[in-house]
Amino acid sequence: MNMINSLISGLSLGSVYSIIALGYTMVYGISKMLNFAHGDIIMVGSYISFCLTTYVGMPGWAALIGAVAVCTVLGIVIERLAYRPLRGTGSLSVLITAIGVSYFLQNMALLVWGANPRVFKSLFKGLEPIRLAEGQIIITAESFFTIIVCVVIMVGLTLFVHKSKAGKAMRAVSEDNGAAQLMGINVNQSISLTFAIGSGLAAVAGVLMCSAYPVLMPTTGAMPGIKAFTAAVLGGIGSIPGAMVGGLILGTIEIFSRAYISTELSDAIVFACLVIVLLVKPTGLFGKKISEKV
Repeated sequence: MNMINSLISGLSLGSVYSIIALGYTMVYGISKMLNFAHGDIIMVGSYISFCLTTYVGMPGWAALIGAVAVCTVLGIVIERLAYRPLRGTGSLSVLITAIGVSYFLQNMALLVWGANPRVFKSLFKGLEPIRLAEGQIIITAESFFTIIVCVVIMVGLTLFVHKSKAGKAMRAVSEDNGAAQLMGINVNQSISLTFAIGSGLAAVAGVLMCSAYPVLMPTTGAMPGIKAFTAAVLGGIGSIPGAMVGGLILGTIEIFSRAYISTELSDAIVFACLVIVLLVKPTGLFGKKISEKV
């Protein structure tokens, strides 16, 4: 039964990684940019939700909507001011800028909220856990709703990308930026929309993560951001199903490593598994090898 409880915890943590990884994989798939400030948007979303519940008195779900709205706007602003001027330049310039944006957000959080950890009020406070097998299997409200939200987001995002007009435009930009522009697609609008969606998802992930692990500080999003990027690479960066599967695998490996091997070595084991997978399949589990004609 302990193994089943660990599996549930792993799927819950992996669902958070999956939601964050969806933001990474969408931005890379559309604009071919790696937004390493994505983890810090998670932190901003968590702080916004914390402030709305603690100081304004909003209920948790209303605070979540407010956090999503703020992070969506923040994602658009970051893309417009930091990344759009660098479009078409080398990847090194984008990487340095992303690191700069990351440190800017962390230091702004330090100035506004201070370095002291805050206790985050769970979005599901007061809900009783689900007990199965005479109480030996326990599914907390945080784990249950996190997994459900992850599945709903993945399905909704897949339908949006494949069925909606905006989603088809995003796919066209992903395939060939120049050709899409010649066909009348507003490339800037498509890329801004991608950053907006990814940043909104980051806020959702931040609130869900802090509901399960209720300690909030300016560096809260740093390690989850790195692990979610690892999940996106593991699943095949650019693939929406790959981001979800990669996140679930990563979260499960981490929890089982903590429970049965070593808490200190869990992160090392996670990254070692990524290395092994990439040695066998460099494009990730769902990635496709693209041949480029010259």
